Amino acid sequence: MSESTSGSERITAAQFHRSPGVTDWRVTDTGPQAVFTARSLAHAASLVAPVVAAAERCGVLADIDVRPEGVVVRIPHRDWDGIPAAATDLAASVSQAAAELGLTADPSRAQSVGIYIAQHSEADTRPFFMAALGYEGFGETDAVDPLRCGPHLAFNPIAGDKPGRGRSHLDIFVPADQARARVEAALAAGGRLVDDSRAPDWWTLASPDNHGIDIAAWTDVVG
Repeated sequence: MSESTSGSERITAAQFHRSPGVTDWRVTDTGPQAVFTARSLAHAASLVAPVVAAAERCGVLADIDVRPEGVVVRIPHRDWDGIPAAATDLAASVSQAAAELGLTADPSRAQSVGIYIAQHSEADTRPFFMAALGYEGFGETDAVDPLRCGPHLAFNPIAGDKPGRGRSHLDIFVPADQARARVEAALAAGGRLVDDSRAPDWWTLASPDNHGIDIAAWTDVVG
């Protein structure tokens, strides 16, 4: 993919991370994001205007989540084609503004959550979940909240499945430099390691009563 920062060019997560000024940022399943801690709601909100200005200048849409504890800025995936190349300029500008405002970056808090819904190979439950949640289709197999507040849903058939049986588990996407610590914390809290054959891309864990969770970091290093 091109390294250009103009037009409709797309870059990978690895290319994004090699760009200058983006050390505050991590790429999860929903796209690049940065978390900045704040002293108050007003302090967190002070970053909104600089983010809007940078987004308009770069031609890249951004989501801003303002809380008293801090502000989360995301550059969401709107298709499967990768990260807009101009996102690197936006990210660097936001980080500079945050530093000038005294907001502290905390990359360890970046994450996104997805729900993996496994279904019988002859069933299609996506329309049901889209209707119940008010979601819309994303590609041919996924569904998303139009406002990008709820978790991303992925629908895939079960291998060796049985009719009438559905299974679901959570996908927790975290920064690559935080994944192993998150796995260790979950295990220390009573979890069980089910499969680490794809680590460090992802680990499959189970809760004490056998609820499944994948802790994944591959989106932060791909390409």
